[in-house]
Amino acid sequence: MLKTAVIGVGYLGKFHAQKLKSLPESELIGIVDINPEQGQKISKELDVPFYLNFEEILNKVDAVCIAVPTVHHYPITKILLRHGVHVLLEKPFAETIYEAEELAKLSKDKNVILQIGHLERFNPVFSKFQKLINNPKFIENIRIAPFPRRGTDVDVILDLMIHDIDLVLASVGEYPKSVEGIGVKFVTSSSDLAKARLRFPCGCIADLTASRISEKAERKMRIFQSGLYLSLDYSSGQARKLKIDSSGIPDPEKLHPEVVQLEKEDALMAEIKSFLEAIQKKTLPLVTAEDGLNAMRVAWQIKDQL
Repeated sequence: MLKTAVIGVGYLGKFHAQKLKSLPESELIGIVDINPEQGQKISKELDVPFYLNFEEILNKVDAVCIAVPTVHHYPITKILLRHGVHVLLEKPFAETIYEAEELAKLSKDKNVILQIGHLERFNPVFSKFQKLINNPKFIENIRIAPFPRRGTDVDVILDLMIHDIDLVLASVGEYPKSVEGIGVKFVTSSSDLAKARLRFPCGCIADLTASRISEKAERKMRIFQSGLYLSLDYSSGQARKLKIDSSGIPDPEKLHPEVVQLEKEDALMAEIKSFLEAIQKKTLPLVTAEDGLNAMRVAWQIKDQL
């Protein structure tokens, strides 16, 4: 059993704590938060100790989930990695590329796992259909949502689009040769709507749209490749698959999509289980620090153009 803790038990962190508390391979030894009221509330709910300072748990834990504002990712994670603690770090990786590179290098030097919290990799609509994606020609991602009540400390690229950047990189399997981006400010001092186009050496083009100024929430990905079209809806769990015989003249009457409705699964639980399993088996996590770093590099290429 691994001794675990959660640093930051706000909106998302409390769910991390609940999952770790429920897993037989995890002994949740405590939670950490700078807000005493919130920390004591979650502490009482889960019947675990509460700490104001994360340094109090350094010598008590094997693994930690970090769900604090992005500005605190680097200083907290750096100390934990130096003490040999495995870390599941919520996205975005860090505030800057330099910070992300330093953390990735440190985790490698210390031989500890640093998994980045790109949750959509564990969404069943992606994990169950990823194996069908082979040499895509065009990918379209749309991720829109109402402005979050909890607020946000980063722009829409690091807040929302970063998910789709990671999914596209995982689908194509290479780093883009060029990146184009535009953004618009509406509510905050940074971009609240952004569009990007990634061009890959293999010839694939990926268009990404992210907005946090919308009346509805939508998270969709469409993949076009030779002989196959896939439409993945991350919100509903529905996948549409259309096989196309490119050997002859297309017959519209034969183009009937197969619709698959997947059952709802707990992606966060799957992410945390994968993290703990990687520690126990001493294997690379599904979303490595290098994966997170590549997503950050693309995100900053987009940001630099806005």
